[in-house]
Parts: sequence; C-alpha cells; structure tokens
Amino acid sequence: MLKEVSFIFKILTSDQAVEMIQDGACIGINSFLALANPNELHSALARRFLKTGHPKDLTLYCASGFGGWSDKLFADQYIQLGAVKKIIASHFMSMPTVLKMVSDNKLECYCMPLGVLSHLIRASASGNDWFFSKVGLDLFVDPRRDGAGINDCSNEEMVKLVRIENEEYLAYKVPKINVAFIKGTTVDPNGNISFENENVTVDALALAQAVKNNGGIVIVQVEKVSHVFTRPRNIIVPGVFVDAVVVCTDVPDIQKYNPILSGDIHVPPTQMDYWMSQLSLSGKRGTEVGDDSADIIGMRAVRELKAGDIVNIGIGIPELVGRYASEAGILKDIVLTVEAGGIGGLPAPGLSFGATIGSDMICDTASQFDFYDGGGLDICFMGGIEADRHGNVNAHKIGSKFVGIGGFANITNKTKTVVFCLTFTTKGLSVEEENGKVRICKEGSVLKFKKSIHDISFSASNALKNGQKVLYVTERCVFGLTQDGIKLLEVFDGIDKQKDIIDLLDFEV
Repeated sequence: MLKEVSFIFKILTSDQAVEMIQDGACIGINSFLALANPNELHSALARRFLKTGHPKDLTLYCASGFGGWSDKLFADQYIQLGAVKKIIASHFMSMPTVLKMVSDNKLECYCMPLGVLSHLIRASASGNDWFFSKVGLDLFVDPRRDGAGINDCSNEEMVKLVRIENEEYLAYKVPKINVAFIKGTTVDPNGNISFENENVTVDALALAQAVKNNGGIVIVQVEKVSHVFTRPRNIIVPGVFVDAVVVCTDVPDIQKYNPILSGDIHVPPTQMDYWMSQLSLSGKRGTEVGDDSADIIGMRAVRELKAGDIVNIGIGIPELVGRYASEAGILKDIVLTVEAGGIGGLPAPGLSFGATIGSDMICDTASQFDFYDGGGLDICFMGGIEADRHGNVNAHKIGSKFVGIGGFANITNKTKTVVFCLTFTTKGLSVEEENGKVRICKEGSVLKFKKSIHDISFSASNALKNGQKVLYVTERCVFGLTQDGIKLLEVFDGIDKQKDIIDLLDFEV
C-alpha cells in the first residue's frame, strides 16, 4: 500500500522561521539590490543571532548585491554582528557593512559576474558541480589575473581556467545553497507564491529548486494570505518547494509598492517623461549645480541609438541616456532592457534600479542573461571608473575599494555596440554647456584615461576579436576602439583639443 504524502507548508512568525537555519548554512537571497529583498527574514535572523549567537558561520549567496545602502536594512543587520563568514555576490556598493568588513579582512568575499552567478543557481538546481562560460576571460575574475576573491582572506578556488577543443573557458564552482530567502506577494491555500506587487522575480524558482534538491529549506516572506487560487502562470514558486511562509505587511520605504514598476499601470511612451521626473537618479547624477557633464554625455550617447535596437542601459551616468531617449521621443522605436529581467519600457534609475517603468515583460534574471550572453543586445551604455590606452575599462574597483562588477561583464561581452559613458577627469570637475559650446570651468584632479590600468572589467582585446564597435563618450570628446588602441574621434565645440585633451593624457592617442 502506498504511503500517502502531503506537502504542507507552514505559516510561521519570522522568529520561528529562522529557528530552522543551522550554523554553517548557505543562504541564497533572491533579490536585486533592495528589490524583492525579504527584510523581515533578515531582521529576525539578526534578532536570533544577537540573542543566541546562532546561526553562525553563514555563507550568503546572491547573484546581484543585496543591500539597501544602510547598515540597518537587510543582511547588513547581522553581518555586522559577526554571523556571516563568507559572501558571494556581484556587487557590494549597496552594503556599507560588507565594504568595511571586506576592507578590514574580517569577511571572506568573492565577486563574479552577475549573469554567471544567476546561471550558477540554475546549475545548482540541476545538480551540476561546475558551470562553464567565456564571460570573465581576461578580466579580474580570471585566475590568471586576480581571481574571484577580493581580499587577503578570500582564498577559496571559485574559478578555474579550462580548455575544451582548443577553446578557453572559465569553470565556475556551483554553490550548494541550502536555505532560500524569498520575498513574494501572496500565498494561496496550497502554498503557491505569486509576485504581483514585486518589481522583479529575480531567480526565485531556480533558487527554490536548488535548495530543495540540496535537501534545504525554503522560507518565503509575503504580504498577504489568500483563499483564492490564481492562474497557474501567475505562480512564481509552487507550494511543493515552500517550507515556511512569513506574513509581513511592513516593508522598508525603499520597497513600497509602486504600480508603475510592478506593471499594474502600463505606462505609454508619451508619459515616460513625467514618470522619469518622479524618480531620482543614482547618487548625485544630474543634480550638481553648475556641472553639465552627465547631461552632455547622455545627450551625445543617445545619438548612437537607431530604430529597432534592443538596448541595455547601466547605472550612473548612462541613466541619462534613458532620460534623453525619452525626451527625444525615440522610445517607441527601440526596446530597452534591464538585467534584472525587464523588457520594454524605461529602466528605473536610482534606488529603484533593476525595476522598469512600463515594461512589456519581466522575466527571470537567468533568462535575461541567456539573451545577453548570446549576443542579443544591439547596443549598451555602460559607466566606467577608468580606461587605458588599449581601451580596457575598470568598472569594479575605485582605488582600494572593491565595488563589484554587477552585470557589466556579461552585458559588454558580446553586445554589438558598447558605449562607455564616463567623464574625462573626476574629483572637482565642473563643466558648462551653452548654445552648443562646452566650457571646462574647473578641471578634475584625477584623470580617468591612463596609460595602463590593473583592474580589468572590460577587455579591449576580446572586443576586437568579437568585432564589437566600442565608443568612449566623455563631456568633451569621443574616443573609439581600434586595433592600435583608442582613437580620438570627436572633439566637442568649445573644447581646445590640445589643452583640454592631449596635454592631459600620459600617452599618445
């Protein structure tokens, strides 16, 4: 006689749910920075650790970063208490506690490209030990350079160089995640989870599958319990994978429900200007009084767009490309995408980065990177910290501070046209644009174009092999990538080529 099996999830308090987590667990966090990040689960874990000293020696795994730019939000709450031994992620700027502890060598930390980390979750769900990719070759993560560890205490071998039929690949170690932290919106009577109020799904399903196949536990934070079943296609995580559900209606301000980002209100291109004006850009972009650098770069970069392009726009100065594409009325002729999964509409800037205004579809992050890795993007607009005479770009490390790569490496790896948006100098730069003429009011003290750089996020030699078109758009000129290095293509009206460009470079261009 067959034994009757019942899959029953439990609705628990957050404190009860985190009691299930053991010392040494590897917790997979399904989030894109602050988006879809289950803050109440993090808070409960911090409370438990503060009271008992357990669970300890944790590993945190997240394809993107998973902070809220505050040590009082999300995982920073218990990382600072010493509960975490190791972190694996692609970006760290949103996690101030992590940045400090990594700098002080108090925390193991590994950085790999976001798309790779997303695909590793799927690889874990299917029981693989290694994931092979060409993304990362000749970049910082390549073991021939620096490897994935970002400080002196991070020495685990996460990445190997392998050769298959005379082709080089990087082999990335697949994690054994045994706890999932997931945030959804609604749980139905069978424990099925829908995400209707969320801006992204990230890789919730693959994460839940991976954890269950690893014999672990899946904990989901939701806003409400429903006695009504929804359409099966609306379910992101089926109840068969869910062990515990925590109901929490209180979320941080950074996560407040926004119908234009969740898709409940579809925004037509004619209204994009208005909605863009309601959102602040990342950092101080576009707000510095008397400095038009970012706007000049955004206006010039947008000229590279053409009808029919499928596009990715990065964070920082590239966000201005979205704004000026909207103002130029060309959004109807192109399709914008964001690595978190949005297709169509306009990528949201600032603290909402990863979400999309008026998207046509939001897919899982891994699926988006399938398309990116295959070369599906026509053009992308990326920021940059520094570039060298060969055309290599550093976008992951500022001095000694390791900010992380995010989706940068995947996005720039095979995109047909890559446009870097960065100022020529920094620290004190002030530029004015009037009547089409650019004037350097105050020169920055740090040059961003150098003879050589050590930290490589983008390989010029790879781009040349791939036949990619690469531009470097600044507030005063445009460079292009050639077989002989970067070439000066344009000098903006009002700029003295010799004084404002050539004399400042420590190499011939």
